[in-house]
Amino acid sequence: MNPIDPNTEWLEADGLGGFASGTVSGIRTRRYHALLLTATSPPAGRVVLVNGCDVWLTTARGRFALSSQRYAPDVIHPDGASRIESFEYEPWPRWRFQIADNVFVEQELLVRPGQSAIYLSWRIEGETEAKLEVRPFFSGRDFHSMQQENDAFRFEAEENGARISWQPYENLPAVSALSNGHYLREQSWYRNFFYSEEERRGLDASEDLAVAGVFEFDLSKKPAVLMFAADGREIDSVETLYAEIRASELQRRSRFPTPVHRAADAYLVRRGEGKTIIAGYPWFGDWGRDTFIAIRGLCIATGRLPEARDVLLQWAGLVSEGMLPNRFPDSGDEPEYNSVDASLWYIIAVGDYLRAVAKETGLTSDCHTEKLRDAVEAILTGYHDGTRFGIRVDDDGLLRAGEHGYQLTWMDARVEGREITPRIGKPVEIEALWLNALAIGARFSERWEALFEKARPAFRARFWNDEGGYLYDVVDCDHQAGTVDRTFRPNQIFAVGGLPLILLPIDRARMVVDAVGERLLTPIGLRSLAPNEADYVGHYGGGVAQRDASYHQGAVWPWLIGAFVEAWVRVRGNSNEIKEEAGGRFLMPLVEHLNQAGLGHISEIADGDPPHTPAGCPFQAWSLGELLRLDSIL
Repeated sequence: MNPIDPNTEWLEADGLGGFASGTVSGIRTRRYHALLLTATSPPAGRVVLVNGCDVWLTTARGRFALSSQRYAPDVIHPDGASRIESFEYEPWPRWRFQIADNVFVEQELLVRPGQSAIYLSWRIEGETEAKLEVRPFFSGRDFHSMQQENDAFRFEAEENGARISWQPYENLPAVSALSNGHYLREQSWYRNFFYSEEERRGLDASEDLAVAGVFEFDLSKKPAVLMFAADGREIDSVETLYAEIRASELQRRSRFPTPVHRAADAYLVRRGEGKTIIAGYPWFGDWGRDTFIAIRGLCIATGRLPEARDVLLQWAGLVSEGMLPNRFPDSGDEPEYNSVDASLWYIIAVGDYLRAVAKETGLTSDCHTEKLRDAVEAILTGYHDGTRFGIRVDDDGLLRAGEHGYQLTWMDARVEGREITPRIGKPVEIEALWLNALAIGARFSERWEALFEKARPAFRARFWNDEGGYLYDVVDCDHQAGTVDRTFRPNQIFAVGGLPLILLPIDRARMVVDAVGERLLTPIGLRSLAPNEADYVGHYGGGVAQRDASYHQGAVWPWLIGAFVEAWVRVRGNSNEIKEEAGGRFLMPLVEHLNQAGLGHISEIADGDPPHTPAGCPFQAWSLGELLRLDSIL
C-alpha cells in the first residue's frame, strides 16, 4: 500500500451541502462517513441515506472481499482493506486492489457538484471470468444521529427498468439507484457497526444498518457502474451517463491551477438562490465568522471574484441591528445573531473584494457595490449606536462588547453554561477588526474617518503591555475600566498581520511577532494559549465537555498561521527575499499536512503539544483559505 495512512479521510462534496466521505482503508470511522449524504434544504437538513457497502469478487481462484467494516467491540470483517495495493485521491478517490500476482481490481467514486448523487465503478485486470457483488447499507437519519434496528424501516424496492428506488422512511428523500448489473432483493439488518472516531470523541459509537438487496455484475464483460441519487431523473443508460459525467468532471477539475485550489471548491455551496461557504466537513454548516474569514483565501485571493460577490451579496441582506448571523442551524431554522466579530470580518472581506475588483477591472464600483456598501454602513452604524449584547462604541472610540452567558468572540467554547474563555470588555482582535472596518468604511463615508483617528491612538496606548513587550488580550475586562487580561494568546497578532492595517509602531509590531513566534508557533499554526499559562491544555481529546474545555486553551489553530506569517513578513520589510524565506519556512509544513488528516485539506485544530496530532474537523474552510491567501501574498 502507498504511504498514505489508511485512517486518513477523503471528501467528495456536492456543492449543495451534502457529500460523500470515508477513509483510505474503506473502514468507516465516523457516523458522518457515507456514500450518499444529502442536504434536503441546501445546505441544511442533512441526512444520511446510503452509508456504505460490502463488495465481493468471485473468480476461478475463489471469493475475495474488496471492502472492510468494523463491528463492535473491535472486529474488522471482511478483509478487503488488506488487499488495497494503492490509493489516489486526485482527481477523485481511486483504489487498486490486488487479488493475485497479476490480477487487480480498480474502484473509483466521484460526486458531481450540483447533484445529490454518487457514481461508483469497478473494473478488473488480468482475469477473464469475474463476478462482482455490491451490497449497499442503508439508513435514513439526521447526519448527527445514529440508526438502530427498527420496524419502521421500509425494505421494499420499486423497479422501473434499470432504476431501483427505495424510500426507507416517510418525510425523507427516496434513494434511486442505476446500474449496469442485476438487482436481487434481500431484507436483513447488519448490526453493531462500530465507529472508532465517535468513541474517541466520547459519543455513542455503534449503529445498525439495513440491507435491501444486492447488485451483481459480470466484470468479465464490462466494468461495473453503480449510481445512487437522492433525486432521480429518467436515464436510458447508466454507462453512457457515467462516461459523460466522468469526462466532464475530469475537464472541470483540470481547470483548477492546483489541487489545493480545487479543494477550496468543496466549501462553496448553494443557499437559496445564492451561495455561501460551509465552515468545515463533516459536521459544520455555514457560519458567518468562518465564511468571511475563509472567503478571503478561498475566493478573493484565488481570483474567484464572481463567487465571492455572490456569497457577500447573499449575506448582505441579513444585517439586523448592525449584526450578521454567526450560525444557520442545521435544521434550516432562523439564523442566530450571537457574534461580535462576524459582522466586522464581513467588512474586511468586502474591502478585500472591492480592492480585487478594482485591480482586475479598474472599476471602483458596479451594480453590486451599492448593496455591499449599504451593508457595511449598516454594520458600522449599528455598532456605533449600540446593538445586542452590549455592543457599542465607548468614549475612547474603541468597541465594547459582551454580556455574561454569551460568548461573542471566536473563542466561544462553553461547558455546562460556563464560558471557558470569558472575554467581556474590549478583546484585542475585536479592536483590530473595528479599526480596520472603520478604515474601510471611511472610503465610503467621511463620518468614520474621525472615529478611526480617535480610536487608533487609544488602542496603542491601552493595549500595550510595556512590561511584557506584547499586547493585552482584553482591556476593561467585564466592563471594569482600567482592568486588563495579561493572558498570552494569539489574538494580538491581528494588530500586526491578517488585516489590512498595521496598528502598532514597527518596533512594537516586531516585538509582538517575535513573542508570538516564540510562545505560540507550531509547524501548522498558532497555539490558542501559551504553554506556560496555568490553564494550558496540550492535548485535545476526551468527551464533549473535556474537548470543549481545551478548545481554546492550547489547541493549535492552523487558520491563525495566515495572520502570523503576514505579520512576520511585514515587520521584516516585505521584500521578495523575506517572502521567499517565509514560504520555505512556514508554508511547507502546511503543504505536508495536506496528506495527514483530510486529504488535500487542512484540519480545524491540532494538539498544542508535539507531535501536534490533528483533531477536530479534518476539512476546515478557513484553514485551507488562509493557506491559499498566504500563497497569494508570498
